[in-house]
Amino acid sequence: MKYLYLWSLSALLALTGCATTETGGPPTAAGDAPKISSVPHTPNYPSGPLSPINAASLQGNGAVTSLAVPDDLWDRIRRGFAMPDLENDLVGNQEQWYSSRPDYIQRMTQRSSKYMFHIVEELERRGMPTELALLPYIESAYNPQAVSSAKAAGMWQFMPATGTYFDLKQNMFRDDRRDVLASTRAALDYLQKLYNMFGDWHLALAAYNWGEGSVGRAIARNQKQGLGGAYTDLSMPDETRNYVPKLQAVKNIIAHPERFQAELPLIENHPYFQAVTLDRDIDTAQVAEMAGVTMDELKSLNPSFNRPVIFKAGTPQVLLPWDNANVFRRNLQAHEKGQYASWTVWTVPSTMTVATAAGMVGMSENDLRAVNNIPPRMMVKGGSSLMVPRSAAVKQDVSSHLADNAHIALTPEVVTRRTTVKARKGDTVARVAQRYRVTAAQVADWNDIGVKSAFKVGHQVVLYMPVRVGAAPAPSGGHAARGSRSSNAKKPAVRQTATKKAPSKRSTSTTKKKR
Repeated sequence: MKYLYLWSLSALLALTGCATTETGGPPTAAGDAPKISSVPHTPNYPSGPLSPINAASLQGNGAVTSLAVPDDLWDRIRRGFAMPDLENDLVGNQEQWYSSRPDYIQRMTQRSSKYMFHIVEELERRGMPTELALLPYIESAYNPQAVSSAKAAGMWQFMPATGTYFDLKQNMFRDDRRDVLASTRAALDYLQKLYNMFGDWHLALAAYNWGEGSVGRAIARNQKQGLGGAYTDLSMPDETRNYVPKLQAVKNIIAHPERFQAELPLIENHPYFQAVTLDRDIDTAQVAEMAGVTMDELKSLNPSFNRPVIFKAGTPQVLLPWDNANVFRRNLQAHEKGQYASWTVWTVPSTMTVATAAGMVGMSENDLRAVNNIPPRMMVKGGSSLMVPRSAAVKQDVSSHLADNAHIALTPEVVTRRTTVKARKGDTVARVAQRYRVTAAQVADWNDIGVKSAFKVGHQVVLYMPVRVGAAPAPSGGHAARGSRSSNAKKPAVRQTATKKAPSKRSTSTTKKKR
């Protein structure tokens, strides 16, 4: 038994020696941190379609994540700062501008509290620097209803063409450039694209403001002259020159508010809103009532809505404050089956006046103009889509095609002016009508004769010729009457459709911003 004990003790000592064998390097003192590689880490930003992060994609990541929960969203944002700092006089100027306006900072940061959590979540999901959550401060002061003089819209300030490129719908029912979720998705897609293109966040931000083509050409010019290609090396407009310094200044204030005597409102580190799926068309007023929120609150979270109704085929979800979303779901389930929307879409069969269209749908002309934003002295062209009251007989919700592609095409309203022309030799009602591009029935009606009648030479033929509103009447090729008569002629003026194409409502002005 004694020998067995000695043998066991020898084996234990041998094993202990193996466990303490040196690995070839000096021992690490207790409490020393392991040596970190001096090679800087290069983030890998995806260039293709984005997909949710799964567990497999996290394997092999050597980074150590802090287990401490951020105190608030500001703390969480500070932990995610990853852009190189810019230090120059322009940054100092912007710091002074912001810090001297504490009321402006307070309003701006308070407004952002509804949207910031979602943006930070998206940035972290994509592995992007959280400084980008501060970019809407520079673009729009975090106002999703902001519209620039160049027609850029939303908190991320997308131009119409760039918005279309990034699949932001813009039609008579909604403008996704203002949509909180859609515009954020598009902005981060665009910023990732620019970072992949230039490999530098300062250049990516310059391109977001100035346009990727402009930044690319500026870099090429510098390279041709043997100059540097960094953000601070490029020749650019003042707006772009101050763009990154503005973001850096806001970053510095958020990072160290005490240095600038800035007071940041508390933004809790949890979602402000929920997305609720809709299963049918519904009035915005009814959503607000069933959720227990004001219309202003509803519009602040759903700023893309242009009309008093939400068509589920184009907008399948609505954003509501977290607790109110649950209230809305309960009320929606308890609501009796039936019609939720009091509006629908009517396709205009042919070009007509607003008064005619209003009569066909049972509305007053003023109401139809107001709900569809139709200006005075304009006619509605055939094929246009108009918002009209939905009767109880209409069971079908608006189709996805209409919800995504509905539009209103307008043309200047045309009035007619009574005039007379001398009949030529051999003139008939049909010949005069053809000459002046009106119908034979109209000529016959205006002159109280039959459609197949003929005129004597020199007979004064009455015509009601179209004249654009605001335009002076033009004589008809040497056969005009001696003078135009007033509009109180015995027969009322006949309104006709103008043959001239209406001017486009879209502005084509060139601006500094390329987005």
